Formats: sequence, structure tokens, C-alpha cells
Amino acid sequence: MKKRVKVKNKVYGFLILVLIIILSIFFLLQEKPKEKEIKKEPVISVKEQVLKKLPEEDPLFIEWIDANYQDSMKKLLSLLETTPYQEDMWHQVTGYSYQVLNDLYEKKYDSMDNVKVLDANTNTISIVGDISLADNWKIMPRYDASGKGVYGILSEEVVDIMKKSDLMIANSEFTVSTRGTPMKGKQYTFRANPSRLSIYDEMGIDMVTLANNHVYDYGKDAFLDMLSSFEEKGLPHIGAGRNLEEAMKPYYFIIGGYKFAFVNATRAEKYVLTPGATENSEGVFRCYDPTNMINLIKSLRPDNDYVVAIIHFGWEDHHELEQVQIDSSHMYIDAGADIVVGHHAHTLQGVEFYNHKPIIYNLGDFIFSDNTDDTVIFQMTLKDDKTFDYKMIPGIHKNCYTTLYKDSEKQRVINNINSWSINAYLTEEGQILERNN
Repeated sequence: MKKRVKVKNKVYGFLILVLIIILSIFFLLQEKPKEKEIKKEPVISVKEQVLKKLPEEDPLFIEWIDANYQDSMKKLLSLLETTPYQEDMWHQVTGYSYQVLNDLYEKKYDSMDNVKVLDANTNTISIVGDISLADNWKIMPRYDASGKGVYGILSEEVVDIMKKSDLMIANSEFTVSTRGTPMKGKQYTFRANPSRLSIYDEMGIDMVTLANNHVYDYGKDAFLDMLSSFEEKGLPHIGAGRNLEEAMKPYYFIIGGYKFAFVNATRAEKYVLTPGATENSEGVFRCYDPTNMINLIKSLRPDNDYVVAIIHFGWEDHHELEQVQIDSSHMYIDAGADIVVGHHAHTLQGVEFYNHKPIIYNLGDFIFSDNTDDTVIFQMTLKDDKTFDYKMIPGIHKNCYTTLYKDSEKQRVINNINSWSINAYLTEEGQILERNN
């Protein structure tokens, strides 16, 4: 009997243990496990990450960039994560420089009449010297008699270079009017009918310089007519105006996504007859005293990627430089100009690099008279690294017709320019380089 009770008790004990285990499992299963507290990091947008790396930048400017230039913030952040900040990063991610982007953001160009935005892939600027389309001088009779339009005075290869240039600049050395009388005391005076300006379209001219010694040849009325004619045509011009502010006014071109400011002044006359503009009177922008030009360049330097100064100066019919050409050109580069280009001497002069920036002292006549003179088309081509290739394309201006040189004559011009240059030289292809020594 006792043995049965012991067995029975063991069975009951086992059953109770099993029951306890089952109940424990049941209650454990009923209890909800505590979820681990996961701290979620706040999501930081690409724009916010860029602003963290550029804390001084305007958030609204960043917002505008992001809205207008697809993936620009991702590209910029990628650059900032591997490279210290450089201002040219903006050009890499948008195709425009920081200066241009700021101008576009502030809508500056909407109210400006002296700026043109060219295609992003533009990079070539060409400049030629003196042009005369005066009806009372040599070129237009040849033009009219040929019956070939511009090809009666320029060769096809010359026109082709001009038209293929993204920006083509020439010195327009005559007044444009049907009014006025020749200025007293001047041996040569040049005037063209306003209809002649259509020839600039045939040439592919995009802007003209007017700070020279022949735009006022027929007096005030003709001079003012000339300004109006260029304005009506919509052809950009610099260097002359109805007052000093207008004569000093730069013209801006956005080339390859960078902002270029072009300015033009003259100190060409030995006996000064052409009026200089004043606060209240018309005329050209003079730089016999370089102070105004220096101050203008200084004012332009902070807001532009490049400043180009085009000066009408030099000793006529001489390859030698006047000391004032050298001194004033150095001053303009010290003030912030990236290049100085000259014309007026009717002949070619040398090249100098000053602080590694080029001075092209004289381009010679381009299509001006029936004389025989060497000439060049000067080109500057913007490269991806924001530097330039500089080049001279030699030609000849003879019997009212301009064409390019080849072979030995081309090399002769290059050799001559090299002999006149200070610390620069031209290669056989005409590329302009700085001498290291």
C-alpha cells in the first residue's frame, strides 16, 4: 500500500511540474517583448550637407542652384568630400562660374543693356585692328566695284575665321552719318553712310571699339548719329559715348560660362583733336592720363572672371614701342586686367608678358587703306583649366584686300614679331608663349 502511495505521489508531482512548466511557457508567450529603442538619425538632405561644408553661403542661393541645375548639389558634395573648396567647383557642376551664377540668381542681366550670354560651349575670342568702311576713302570703292560683297575686300579664309569665332571684335575707325563737316585741322577724315554697317554682319563682327582718333571726324552731330546707328543695329560698342559714364561703360560677354568685361580707351593722337568725353559732353574715353582707366579696371576686377583692356595707342608706322605703351599697360595689369590688346600704329608691334599676362602691343591695320602692310588676327581660346591659348594668324593687307599669309611669308611675320617682342615668342604655328628666362 505504501509503495502504491509513493508511486501515486511521484506521478502527481510530475504532473504538477509539467503543469507549472506549461503555465510558465504560456505566460511567457503572453508577455510582449519589449522593443529595443532604436534611435533614428535625422535625414540630412544633400543641400544641408553642402551648407555644412559651406557655412558662409546663402541658403537661398543654394536652393536656387539646386532648383535650376539638375544634380548640381550631388556633384558639388562629391567634390567637397574629396577636395578642399575651390570657387571653380561651381563651373564644374553647373557650367557657369560663381560670379555668373550670382548675377543670374540676382537677375542682374534682366535690366542690363550691355551684356550677352553666349552658349556654354563658346571659347574663342578674336580681335583685329583698324577697319574703315568710310565712303570717302579707299575700301568702299573696292567693295562696290567688286560686286562680291565682303569677299571683294576679305578672302574667304579670313571671313571663315571671323565667322567661326565665338566673339569677333574689330576697331571701327570712322564716323557713321550723313551729316556733319570735316573737323578742322585734320589731314584725314572718314565718314560712312549708316547702311555700310551691314558689312559688319558679312564679316561676322560681334562688337566694335570706338575709342580712336576718327570717330569724331565730322563733328558732334555725326558722332551722335554714329552712336544711334550702332544702338539701332544692336551692335555692341565700347569706348565712346554721350558722356564720360557712357564712354567708360564696359560690355560684358558670358563666354564658356565665364564673365568677361571689355573696356576700350585711346591715347593715340600726337596733336589731340578728338574730344574726350566729360560728365556732360560727348566724346571718346581717353587714357592720356591713365587714372580713369586704372580706376575702371579696379572696379571691374571683383565682379568679373576676366577683364580685357583694348587700347588705341602706339607710334604710327613704327615697330618700336613708346615707353608710355609699356608703362601704362603694366599699370592696367596691376589694376586687374587679364590682357591688354592694342591697335593704331598701322603696323605690327611685339608682345610682352607682364606678371604672366600678355600685352599684344599692336595688331596693325586690318582693312583700312590701299597700303601694303602685314596684319594679324589675334585669337585667345579659353581652355578647360581656365587658362588661355594665345595665337596670331598672320596676313597681308594690300590694295584694299586682306588675305592670310602662308609658308615663308607667314614665317617672316612670325620672325619679325619675335624680334620686336620683349619676353614672348611665337611658334611656327603662331602660338604665343612666354619665355622662361
